[in-house]
Amino acid sequence: MPSQFFGLNIAYSGLLASNAALNTTSNNIANVETEGYSRQQVNQSASNALRVFTTYGCAGAGVDVLAIERIRDEFYDVKYWDNNANTGEYNMKQYYMKQVEDYFTDDSTIEGFKTIFDDMMSALNEVSKQSGSDTTKAQFIGYASNLTQYFNSMSANMSQVQKDVNQEIKLKIDEINSLASEIATLNKQINVIEIDGKAVANELRDQRATLIDQLSAIVDVKVIETPVYDTNNPDRLTGANRFLVKIAGGQTLVDTNEYNALDCVARKTEEKVNQSDIDGLYDVYWVTNKLTGELGDQFNLYNASLGGELKGLVQMRDGNNGENFRGTVTDIGTKPVEVEDENGNMQTVEYKTVTVKVDATYLKDINKCTLSDSGDKINLGNQIFYYNDWEFNYDKDSDTYTYTFTIDESINDAKLTESRRNKEATIGQNVNYQGIPYYMQQMNEWVRTFAEKFNDILAEGFDLYGNNGNNLFAGNKETDPSQYLFEDGFDDGTIAMKDDSYYRLTAKNFSILNAMFDDPDLLATKVDGAAGVDEYGNVEKLIKMINDKSEVSFRGASTSEFLTCILSDIALNANNANNFYGNFNNVGKAIDNQRLSISGVDTDEEAVNLVKYQNAYTLASKMIQTLTEVYDRLILETGV
Repeated sequence: MPSQFFGLNIAYSGLLASNAALNTTSNNIANVETEGYSRQQVNQSASNALRVFTTYGCAGAGVDVLAIERIRDEFYDVKYWDNNANTGEYNMKQYYMKQVEDYFTDDSTIEGFKTIFDDMMSALNEVSKQSGSDTTKAQFIGYASNLTQYFNSMSANMSQVQKDVNQEIKLKIDEINSLASEIATLNKQINVIEIDGKAVANELRDQRATLIDQLSAIVDVKVIETPVYDTNNPDRLTGANRFLVKIAGGQTLVDTNEYNALDCVARKTEEKVNQSDIDGLYDVYWVTNKLTGELGDQFNLYNASLGGELKGLVQMRDGNNGENFRGTVTDIGTKPVEVEDENGNMQTVEYKTVTVKVDATYLKDINKCTLSDSGDKINLGNQIFYYNDWEFNYDKDSDTYTYTFTIDESINDAKLTESRRNKEATIGQNVNYQGIPYYMQQMNEWVRTFAEKFNDILAEGFDLYGNNGNNLFAGNKETDPSQYLFEDGFDDGTIAMKDDSYYRLTAKNFSILNAMFDDPDLLATKVDGAAGVDEYGNVEKLIKMINDKSEVSFRGASTSEFLTCILSDIALNANNANNFYGNFNNVGKAIDNQRLSISGVDTDEEAVNLVKYQNAYTLASKMIQTLTEVYDRLILETGV
């Protein structure tokens, strides 16, 4: 049977509940502009009734405050994180494609390819009118030099973009590590507060959700939270939770209080994938020991499930339009190589070789070749080997194209054996996006194709002195002042990596033969060496070659239409990036508005709650006052 003060206890419980609701409303109003804050509400229920053994059976015992919980729908969180990864990816592509687009601009304010190429053509036409004039030939050579400098500059610009993207990848990896560390710390704090099952760490959970919002923009995120049960009593919940954050298709980044760190490692010289890649591109590895920095497995940057800004950056840095090296191993052999021993003496060593048959059209043209000239890794049937040399071969009888790689077993972890025969061979990754390597390859292909045909026509003609023509275009060497003269052709069906072939010519080293600057009369303008100085038949052949795509072409167009071909790619990619970013950004805002409609603080709603809970508090106070008067009368006037 309840005591005489039972009603006072009931009123007191109502006073406490109303006070908790008022405090919660005050907290919501105070955080109306706090980013990531979820509005909170008091959860309450009727207290257990007392059995009074009277005709009415039970008496209500007031109200219990169960918890103060935040209002949040995890469904919208998941939708937001998925969309945020897409937004981050296209945000990066949009930003860097705009830079690429600006570099290739050719208008009244910036002299681009078309302007420079047209100037060179005009100068060449002047040579046809005055082929015996040193001045006209010197002017043409000067304009041709401007063309080579244009490609030198564009190569430097693309390299700078690749360098910037590479550095930003490192910054994003550092940011992932920082966010993972903070999330793991918050997980520990949340479990400390919630371990007894009586409290909910609302503010800490909001902070954690905000961090995951930030992480989802960098890389795709999947979150799993499961309750922890008592090992001694499997049916009892401890109040703690196991909180997993997985990225890149299910790789664990955070596991409750622990997190796995990532580290960037610059590629070595012998790991350079593409000929025109900058040095020191980063690969990413998991860290197995944070104290020593010991590294474990490589983090797959080319995972199809990778999303967010990291995916956009990787595709911009390594995008090759899906045209990486791939073929089938047809032979394992040996090759004698002269190497220097530790005493400086030369000795012959047998190196293993692997021959790979290729079928892709772009691998059958040496002018399209992007293989590294400093060695790289080659994957033979999912086993990694290092090569330090390669040779491109064409067998006319069987119409077969092959590459033979010299394997450096001093670097390899495994030995090359016959078991690799008939296995798939790949170099680099198939990154199906037109990133920096793609544009580098396009420029290299153009300068090789154009220079080779131009030089071939000059070689067939004669200069002012009646001598056979010299090359106009050459390639500057990085290590010494001499130039590549492209003396090694493909006549015997073989080109080696170290040969002086047009493979050695790139947009970076594209130049004019030094001798041409010294003596413009070396320019082969004549088709007949015995003809007079005004004979210009070879110049006419050059003009025809440049304008006629049947003579030489680039992607099915004449060489003069290079910019049109490149700009079409750039415009398409830039437009796609802008459109997709705009679409995903709008979808993200819509999802966030839906989230806020549930978890955000509505000032009008809180104003209504303020009045409601104030009235409840006032009524509970009046109830206590009334009962106080009753108890005063009962105690003071009846002597109970």
